[in-house]
Amino acid sequence: MAVQFISDPDDPRVAAYRDIRERDLTGRQGLFVAEGEVVLRTLLSPASLCAPRSLLIAENRLEAQADLIAQAPEGVPVYGASQAVLDRIAGFPLHRGLLGLGEKPPARSLEDLLADLPERCAILACSGIGNHDNMGGLFRNAAAFGAAAVLRDERCCDPFYRKAIRVSVGAVLRTPSAAAASLEALVAALERERFEVIALSPGAREPLSAVRGGGRQAVLVGSEGPGLPQEALTRLRTVGIPMAGGFDSLNVAVTSALALHQVTVAGR
Repeated sequence: MAVQFISDPDDPRVAAYRDIRERDLTGRQGLFVAEGEVVLRTLLSPASLCAPRSLLIAENRLEAQADLIAQAPEGVPVYGASQAVLDRIAGFPLHRGLLGLGEKPPARSLEDLLADLPERCAILACSGIGNHDNMGGLFRNAAAFGAAAVLRDERCCDPFYRKAIRVSVGAVLRTPSAAAASLEALVAALERERFEVIALSPGAREPLSAVRGGGRQAVLVGSEGPGLPQEALTRLRTVGIPMAGGFDSLNVAVTSALALHQVTVAGR
């Protein structure tokens, strides 16, 4: 595939990559920027739910990434630029030297996604996750433990934010996901589809180790600090992770990993 070289940071062919951090905050109308070799390989793989639009690679990385470039579908342009030009396009020093522009998958309703899931599966449900590092970690854990989907309420951040994608090591691009209008709507939809909803809370009396995997199960986690609202905890089966030393909580990504391991591996 022929590489098109960019010498002007204002070249309109790479306009979507310009000032990445600022555009991260304002959105890209259904597009996203992927960064790093692992994430780009996921974007270009058959497992990806997203369509690649273009690649932008530092000139000194082109030869080493020839096999990656060869994976780009026909019609997807590959741009090369010197490191200096690439940094000016991005708006900051881009040490990895590898960027891709992708198109988000078509939005699916929560109901349609749940209806398509098998009778035996685990999913991860999230409420109020506003930190992009945590969101990326949640998707990474979901992929690692074979969760069939990641669901979000309206207070969660966008998983297609560049940093969330990077932290997820590309799992955001390959994991089915849907958003609900509220936590209440999310829980109601899960219950209609016969999911056992298991809420994680430091104050739970039942330990996580009591959970046994099987059937349709949803692990529900909330934001660090406030956690899940009391109304949800009262309504749902609530479990906790016993800890020593006076600690009562873990990072939400760590919590999700332990819970998903229990549901998909240890509890079966």
